[in-house]
Amino acid sequence: MTVALYAGSDRSSEAVKGRLTRHSFSFGPHYDPANIGFGPLVCHNDDVLDPTGAAVAGYAEHPHAELEIVTWVLEGALVHTDSTGESHVVEAGRAQVLSAGSGIRHSEVADPASGSCRFVQAWLAPSASGTTPSYVIGEAPSAPDGLVDVVGGDGLPLGTDGARLLVARLGRGQAVALPDDPAQHVFAATGAVDLDGLALRAGDAVRLTGEPGRTVRAEEPTELLVWSFARQP
Repeated sequence: MTVALYAGSDRSSEAVKGRLTRHSFSFGPHYDPANIGFGPLVCHNDDVLDPTGAAVAGYAEHPHAELEIVTWVLEGALVHTDSTGESHVVEAGRAQVLSAGSGIRHSEVADPASGSCRFVQAWLAPSASGTTPSYVIGEAPSAPDGLVDVVGGDGLPLGTDGARLLVARLGRGQAVALPDDPAQHVFAATGAVDLDGLALRAGDAVRLTGEPGRTVRAEEPTELLVWSFARQP
């Protein structure tokens, strides 16, 4: 049983014109053999895009394969286009799941009409390989009551068995119980919370193993993202 705090200030980062990315895990040139992933979760990036004066604010077309790519938009709007023919503007409070399967190309850039954009993107190992690429988009209820399955579980379909993304928008003093699953990645996207005496500020994450049902209480208005897994890492 473990409770491990990962401070947002300790994340590696990459800054290019129009984009700032903070990495929760080892990523690309930011190699950290002690922080490769957490169960099937192999990437958890926090991106801020600013289209002001940038030719491309975000990610121009690039390939992926054998990944489940989950994006949750926190602010602004993200323009997604991919080689399956899908093209959508994903506004704040909406999620998208891109199952790369046997191979896909896509781009993700800020919508200039909406100004700056912030989103969190997770990559997960799929349960089956060589599947047909697919795309789906959805949103959380406008006023969710506690933690809500956004992806996996009762949310959007996900090709990683036993994985789900839950989101809560908490008012000051509001508390929620975390899931009973044996492994969880708890991320304070905004605000500040107390997790049974452990303080999390915006950008901080806690990874729980064998610690089901803990309580999170918001110290200020907070958007909380929880990846929950049916199996321990």
